Amino acid sequence: MERSLRSGRLATFVYFTLNGFLMGMWIVHIPAVEHRAGISHAVLGWLLLLLGAGAFAGMQLVGPLTDRFGARTVVPLSAALCSAAVVLPGLATSAWALGAALLVLGLGNGCLDVSMNAHAIQVERGYERPVMSAFHATFSIGGVLAALVGARTLSWELSPSLTLGAVALFGLAVAALAAPALLRPEADPTEPDPTEPDSAAETSTRRRTPRRIWMLAALALMLMLCEGVANDWSVLHLRDTLDAPAATAALAYGAFATAMTVGRLLADRIAARHGPVAVLRHGASVAAVGMTVAALSPWIPLALLGWTVFGIGLSGCIPQLFSAAGHADQDAAGANVSRVAGLGYLGMLAGPAVIGPLTHAVPLNLTFFLPVAFCVLAACTAGILRTRPTAAAPAENRDSEVTTYELNT
Repeated sequence: MERSLRSGRLATFVYFTLNGFLMGMWIVHIPAVEHRAGISHAVLGWLLLLLGAGAFAGMQLVGPLTDRFGARTVVPLSAALCSAAVVLPGLATSAWALGAALLVLGLGNGCLDVSMNAHAIQVERGYERPVMSAFHATFSIGGVLAALVGARTLSWELSPSLTLGAVALFGLAVAALAAPALLRPEADPTEPDPTEPDSAAETSTRRRTPRRIWMLAALALMLMLCEGVANDWSVLHLRDTLDAPAATAALAYGAFATAMTVGRLLADRIAARHGPVAVLRHGASVAAVGMTVAALSPWIPLALLGWTVFGIGLSGCIPQLFSAAGHADQDAAGANVSRVAGLGYLGMLAGPAVIGPLTHAVPLNLTFFLPVAFCVLAACTAGILRTRPTAAAPAENRDSEVTTYELNT
């Protein structure tokens, strides 16, 4: 069992890295794909909404399927779909073809995102300690690998269709090779007997999304909006507000992304020692301080430090929300993760849409106090991660019934 658990964890790392690599390879080829399709920046902006719509639809579709058929079945199929779809934008020669390609790619990305997170929950349950943040860190590492590989292939002037076609074949091979190591679905000893008269009603009740899940999803929306703001506006902040050279301004996103990756590699140990409530509360507080420093700094080095602190603080927050959603109900882990991931993804897409119009009323740096407010709100409501004993638990066990994710909170 211990050996299979280690293999399952390694396979989960592989799928997270693959997901980051596939989406990263698409991102680095956006200019070439745009040129091949013969579209303007404005048209591309609208078409990218289809990528988000496909991802959101895939997340909502695959959550219940994962609960029904198991992550061991759904994750490889989702990875195969995402891998095969990554070549489609490289083949598009018109706006309509590119829109359809991005819709399918988004669908595959959304399916893989939720299913691999559901499997990560299963791995974490087996380890009985936090391991979720490290998985999210390897997604970022996959993006870094894509940037390196993409830079090399673009320097060779290879066509997007050829490069993305090779990436698709690579992804299909990885999806197939890693599949046998995935964990088998967990048996649920508390599953109701279908012959009992109340079992149907209990199943129906269990399938309703609890209010706590929607609260976690709302926090995910706010915090991933903060992440989207850093992705889309950090470079422009240094360039337009502080008049930094283009090369220096690019360091803002680099500092944020690096801090996010390093923070996620460390967050599991912190969560194991202090609990997820502390990670979310203190992480969101640190992120609020970092964003405030970046927004108010008149000096470029201090602004870069602010974006770095913002990334460190934000890094461990989202994995705690995903983990809490997955552990809330073993039978509905996929559906619950899909709710949290879906709204979180919408939040990330909303970042540029919200900040952009605000810049017509106030300077760009002052719009950053919206994500500061969201971070403060997340810190104040971090107690939502605290697991409470169920009413059916025996009285003598209620004082000792704490999860391993709550050690010192």
